Order: sequence, then C-alpha cells, then structure tokens
Amino acid sequence: MVTDRLANAALYRALGPRIAAAIDYVTTTDFTSIADGRYALDGDQLFALVQRYTSKPLTAGRWEAHRKYIDLQAVLQGTEQIGYVSIDQLHAEPYDAEKDLIWLTGTAGQWFTLPTGHFTLLWPGDAHMPGIVAEASSDVLKVVVKIAV
Repeated sequence: MVTDRLANAALYRALGPRIAAAIDYVTTTDFTSIADGRYALDGDQLFALVQRYTSKPLTAGRWEAHRKYIDLQAVLQGTEQIGYVSIDQLHAEPYDAEKDLIWLTGTAGQWFTLPTGHFTLLWPGDAHMPGIVAEASSDVLKVVVKIAV
C-alpha cells in the first residue's frame, strides 16, 4: 500500500507502464465534468471508475480485496478515511472471480485519511475499507483506476 499527494504521483510511474498510465490519466483529466461510471482506458487491462458519494459511517463499511487488479484511488474533492490491513489478518468470504472481489470480516486494520488531492495504491492482498467518514461527513469525488497485474 502506498499513499501520497497527487502532486507527487509522478514519482511512482517507475512501478510499471500500467501504473504510469493510470497516474497520467488521474493527474491530467478534469473529472468535474465527467459523469460517474466506468471508462475503458485499455480494455480490461486498465479502466477507471468515476464515483460521487457521501462518506459513510464505519458501521456501513465493509472490508474488500482483489486478486486481478491494483487499485489507484484518488480523492479529487472531499475527504474520506480508508482502512487498510493485510488480507491474511481477516476472514475471507468466497472469491467472486467475475467481480474480482473478496469481501472480508474482522476488526484488524489501520486507518488513514485521504483528503482532496491525495491518492493510494492498493495491491492484491491489501484489504481495504474505503469511503468512511473522517472527522465529518463529506461529499466525495473519487476516481478508482483498476490496473491489471
């Protein structure tokens, strides 16, 4: 797991060509005029999910993880808290290969705040719980770029 300011995102381009393409997309696109939804950048190898929502209480959150994709999650407006823990610290439900999704349960984890202009990279094996209220409820504009491993 990595978290940093979008202003520093270019430092992570060396992690691979797909990560570089995801960083370039997030740092050069004006998402304020883009509707919510899925946008193909390179078929199923690289695609973006533009999302607008209100951060939710911890009681409404769920741990999740993926096997096929790295997540680049960038908050462009608002603030949210994200939980992070190694997948082996939680109890996994059956893997949904079609959605590349594992729901998990447990209480382990660390929390970090992702304010406007910050991003995180989450690898397979990094369980995470995004979209949680930080200090106060917040309207969030976020882009999640799914990067095939």
